[in-house]
Amino acid sequence: MTEVLVEVDDLKVHFPIKRGAFFDRVVGHVKAVDGVSLRIEKGKTYGLVGESGCGKSTLGRALLQLTKPTGGTVNFDGTELTTLPTKQLRSMRRRMQMIFQDPMSSLDPRQNVESILTEGLQAHGIGGDRAERRKLIAKTLDAVGLPQWALSRYPHEFSGGQRQRIGIARAVVLNPDLIVADEPVSALDVSIQAQVINLLEDLQEELGLTYLVIAHDLAVVRHISDTVGVMYLGALVEEASGDDLYERPLHPYTRALMSAVPVPDPEVEDRRERILLAGDLPSPANPPSGCRFHTRCPWAQPTRCGDERPGLRVIGTGTHRVACHWAEQIESGEIRPHAVTAEVVADGAGAVEAHGTLAAALETPGGPVV
Repeated sequence: MTEVLVEVDDLKVHFPIKRGAFFDRVVGHVKAVDGVSLRIEKGKTYGLVGESGCGKSTLGRALLQLTKPTGGTVNFDGTELTTLPTKQLRSMRRRMQMIFQDPMSSLDPRQNVESILTEGLQAHGIGGDRAERRKLIAKTLDAVGLPQWALSRYPHEFSGGQRQRIGIARAVVLNPDLIVADEPVSALDVSIQAQVINLLEDLQEELGLTYLVIAHDLAVVRHISDTVGVMYLGALVEEASGDDLYERPLHPYTRALMSAVPVPDPEVEDRRERILLAGDLPSPANPPSGCRFHTRCPWAQPTRCGDERPGLRVIGTGTHRVACHWAEQIESGEIRPHAVTAEVVADGAGAVEAHGTLAAALETPGGPVV
């Protein structure tokens, strides 16, 4: 049985909404993350998807305690992080690193690459002297595909793909157990995305890393993830293995995500049916009662959906979990969609082929350093 490295239970992150002359009166809360539970197995990749504003990045930051949770627990390799004293938490940071979305804004423009990579080593007392640290840094640069002359250069002297490699090197040089990658390729061109994703996979195999990958691109998530979780309005609505989720999406929101991805084949695209969601995304400061998705769901029923919030439950005999009262009835066609101009997507699994260029590039080893 695979060992669990991270276990999150009922995690909540609520940001206060303040008003008044001195902003001293709390009038409500933005429920960015509201009761998320998940497990990440050691050496595996957990992919997290969902539309902008659903709480993915906040969840990743709360997992590393960069954002303090309002409630719930985060257990990292047997240690409860939410109650850990500051000094002990600081010593744990070496084992938990983050790759940020925009490398240009996350790298200090006043530091060269050697200084950027040395900073973490000094903070955690890794390496005896400068010569030993330079050996560690040189080895890390080789691992991420950067030349040694990069040590004396500054972030603005590199391309976007090279800067992201520097960000990856900054995380990897500390030899962590867990890396949270927040949209690690979204700011890059498709061909460069493929190289960075292949690099992350190679490093995982070589170093035994565990990843939480936050992304919008469904093709990227399917390619790199062992398990995929789908978030909507601060909550996890579906979770399954990568192939299972794409071949058999059960939650109405996941089905809508799949149907929104274009397919490069015009004939297949013309034949596909779409799920058109009605209404706007509700405010996380005032989420709907019952099922968070029922105000936009084509299959919502007048009973239960608006009154009872569904919890994640296993469908079938596997590990596929979904937070929907009617998942089985929707899959079997017993409950038909309503208030939309088209029905369920005929083949949700085909959606992953949308980014054909990226999917092909991901299978191409090597390539130039960019």
